[in-house]
Amino acid sequence: MMLNNLFMAMIDYYAGDAKRIQHFVKVHSFAKLIGEMEHVEEKTMRILEAAAYVHDIGIKPAERKYGSCNGKLQEQEGPAAAKEMLERLHFDAELTERVCYLVGHHHTYKNIDSIDYQILVEADFLVNLYEDNLSRDTAASVYEKIFRTENGKRICKAMFGCDGRSKQPFHR
Repeated sequence: MMLNNLFMAMIDYYAGDAKRIQHFVKVHSFAKLIGEMEHVEEKTMRILEAAAYVHDIGIKPAERKYGSCNGKLQEQEGPAAAKEMLERLHFDAELTERVCYLVGHHHTYKNIDSIDYQILVEADFLVNLYEDNLSRDTAASVYEKIFRTENGKRICKAMFGCDGRSKQPFHR
């Protein structure tokens, strides 16, 4: 129930912005699927799912403060916004701390050292590669540089080919 409350809180947070709502819903769906297929333990799955819902929460404060929402600004502004929301919804301190860490690092691709961090990054890339209509070459490069889980790789291959055959964008 707590994750559903967070899901609804994020829908309210992005009310009127269907694109951003759709984005976090898709990231959550891929993160949950990869996590379950990789047999991630229950406590880590709760962290992963919560982080997937709030991973881009820093966009709004970054836009408000700086007129921009690039990845580094999202990482800078996101943890405080995530902490406020998670505490308001009575998530425990340990989960909140870890989710805030993931929110503050989800655009940092060096030193990914845990399964929740790895899966969150993979899920976000799966969605961003499609939403940004990037080329197969880009997908192949991301696949080689970022993807580490068996099931994240499987999904990336299935969605994008990941063989560099074409520089053409994907067609929707």
